[in-house]
Amino acid sequence: MALAFDEYGRPFIILREQEKKSRLRGLDAQKANVAAGKAVARILRTSLGPKGMDKMLQSPDGDVTITNDGATILELMDVDNQIAKLMVELSRSQDYEIGDGTTGVVVMAGALLEQAEKLLERGIHPIRIAEGYELASRIAFDHLEHISQKFEFTATNIEPLVQTCMTTLSSKIVHRCKRALAEIAVKAVLAVADLERKDVNLDLIKVEGKVGGKLEDTELVYGIIVDKDMSHPQMPKMIEDAKIAILTCPFEPPKPKTKHKVDIDTVEKFQLLREQEQKYFDEMVQKCKDVGATLVICQWGFDDEANHLLMHRNLPAVRWVGGVELELIAIATGGRIVPRFQELSPEKLGKAGLVREKSFGTTKDRMLYIEQCANSRAVTIFIRGGNKMMIEETKRSLHDALCVARNLIRNNSIVYGGGSAEISCSVAVEAAADRYPGVEQYAIRSFADALDAVPLALAENSGLSPIDTLTAVKSQQIKESNPYCGIDCNDVGTNDMKEQDVFETLIGKQQQILLSTQAFVTSIPVVPSTLRSREHYLLPRPVSVAACSCPMTTPTPTSCPRVDDSPRSHVSFVPTCSRLARDGNISCYPILDTWR
Repeated sequence: MALAFDEYGRPFIILREQEKKSRLRGLDAQKANVAAGKAVARILRTSLGPKGMDKMLQSPDGDVTITNDGATILELMDVDNQIAKLMVELSRSQDYEIGDGTTGVVVMAGALLEQAEKLLERGIHPIRIAEGYELASRIAFDHLEHISQKFEFTATNIEPLVQTCMTTLSSKIVHRCKRALAEIAVKAVLAVADLERKDVNLDLIKVEGKVGGKLEDTELVYGIIVDKDMSHPQMPKMIEDAKIAILTCPFEPPKPKTKHKVDIDTVEKFQLLREQEQKYFDEMVQKCKDVGATLVICQWGFDDEANHLLMHRNLPAVRWVGGVELELIAIATGGRIVPRFQELSPEKLGKAGLVREKSFGTTKDRMLYIEQCANSRAVTIFIRGGNKMMIEETKRSLHDALCVARNLIRNNSIVYGGGSAEISCSVAVEAAADRYPGVEQYAIRSFADALDAVPLALAENSGLSPIDTLTAVKSQQIKESNPYCGIDCNDVGTNDMKEQDVFETLIGKQQQILLSTQAFVTSIPVVPSTLRSREHYLLPRPVSVAACSCPMTTPTPTSCPRVDDSPRSHVSFVPTCSRLARDGNISCYPILDTWR
């Protein structure tokens, strides 16, 4: 840094940032990329499985989010390193395509990077490692097809779908109501599904939430719920056999598109103007009455005079309804959205058996229920909860369950969970490695070791001894030739995931393996060098602390604060700084691991 002056004598500072930069090449650059990927995977590792811990993330604005959904955690993290950004996009791709398994895919990708680091230190070229990983991923992909099972379901027999959705919800904060929520998710998907074409449009499922009540009050409505009420308090609160006019034109006189000015200098002119406006309102309301409408839903608002006139003409109305909600109402009721009053006709009216206004709590919050619609292919899941964070996490959990049910309708093949599929694939890949004489054999064996990361994380998060549990289950799989043996996370008493009814979708598990392999292929071989600052930022180890005044400062380790005498009831703080990993340049928000 140097001080200089311009031609006017004004001082300015010259920063020689380039002197503080150095270029990493070869193995050092690859290790830096591996360290960044491992740092991201280590954060999500403790959230895996039914006993995984939730993360509490605080944004710069002070908003707090509590979740264990991998895609949500990574979305809320501020990541600078390019390889770490690949991990974020990896989780996002899994969420977009499958909807579930966003945590597992990052954990597996981190394990692949960790195993690759050992091979790089032994002098194996990264291209050969990538080729070996791709060979191993194809072996694992085909083996998943071999151990998968198909199950048949119908609109009347939904139990297989419910069991699979319950497995998805077991690792969420809503696990105590997983049976009821799984049934709601399956019924909602079947209501909008075309079973002949095996197609599901999740856009027809609206998820609405309201603070208050308890989680058990969550319900499925075969219709649409709108967070609005009648525009006038004296309008009827219940309408049977409603004929709905869906309008995108406002209840107000037309306005000129050019600048205009109205001069009123006499009482007669003002009276004439008022009569003309009232005539406009009368014509609009009369057109709605003439076509037989008994309820008007308008995208725009209308003034008090129009509202008063609608009430006196006994025509209930709802205003300020969003465009997306209007589309769903039109789909559910079989109506058409009308942009002008002149185009209104009886054929464009929507039909609903019951429209009612419902109040909640002592605050008299009101919502509009449109039920018994002509077309039941639009439904609403109405979530209740004690606070906003609970409702938002329930929405994310139900989204995963909805996606799993959709995937099963598209492809009804399943594999068994609890890490049994990964262990079985690990055994198969290890056995297949002997058939490859080249250097790729080392990479294939490392891939088999990386597959064990998921059952290891499940056992560790469940309070079991990871190594002992994994070796016992793997030995049982080999002795009994039973690919369904997994980690007994819930202490049921059996390792057979088939007996525990722990299912996962085949396409979701296959997508995890393919995406995690692609993450390695794109992050290691293609980066020959990395430009970084000379300052070294070491990855801090997780420690237990009592308090920390600044989230960007590594706290001093102290004893773990106990909430009660139970060893499972504690809070551990993962310290973070502006650069979480050495050479990784990851900045993330404070994260709290909390036992449930």
